[in-house]
Amino acid sequence: MQPRVPADAPPLAPGFVATAEAAADAAGAVIRPLFRSALLVEAKGDASPVTEADRAAERAIRELIAARFPDHGVIGEEFGAERADAEWVWVVDPIDGTRAFVTGRPLFGSLIGLLHRGRPVLGLIDQPAAGERWLGVAGRKTRFRSPLGGTVGCRPCARLAEAELSCTSPDMFRPEERPGFERLRAAARRVTWGGDCYAYGLLALGLLDVVAESTMKPWDWAALVPVVEGAGGRVTGWNGRPLTLESDGRVLAVGDPALLPEAVGLLGG
Repeated sequence: MQPRVPADAPPLAPGFVATAEAAADAAGAVIRPLFRSALLVEAKGDASPVTEADRAAERAIRELIAARFPDHGVIGEEFGAERADAEWVWVVDPIDGTRAFVTGRPLFGSLIGLLHRGRPVLGLIDQPAAGERWLGVAGRKTRFRSPLGGTVGCRPCARLAEAELSCTSPDMFRPEERPGFERLRAAARRVTWGGDCYAYGLLALGLLDVVAESTMKPWDWAALVPVVEGAGGRVTGWNGRPLTLESDGRVLAVGDPALLPEAVGLLGG
């Protein structure tokens, strides 16, 4: 699968990729010593766990971005939005998959995305415990590094009957969304639960074929779009249209773009 090349992809300043990587390094330095340690876990308003690691990692990322690009905006899960109307906006989730993190499972990651006028143009998934990192830039092939091996590239899979489907949890769907997901699930070869952002990285490695999720915030998906599309896949809403800051939180990722019409039809948009 070849990376999707947007016709109007903006040129990225040389420092943008270096900043994303440095921000991931800074977050990882905070997160690794706390992984599988005794943590104070609080309950946020949505009942998801948040730890000192989330907040400290996001502070480290924000401080680095502010020092290098003070005119850029930042939207983060822990500390909200600053200059969200700027031309360039970084979108950050310091620990995507906090439940996995607090239970000692290495299926979480730091997400660092960059929007240009609202469109994702750079995305990084970093798994600091395993030393794995995916880096996607609009119009370029996704890069992947891991001591465990793996090659970037979504695999051909034109039929849902042959597809490996993944979803973080069946509990994430609203009642009106469940019938659509169940239709997709029934059509797929099998479903695997769990993974958060890590599942999208596996899709970019050709190990999964479809991910369908809901209640996703911009910091959950912004970094994923360039990673998946740079591996030859597609990321859209359940309606098949590109994701925006105004999207409804329903996210569909496919490794083979040929799967998109069938999956959209089953989900019901």
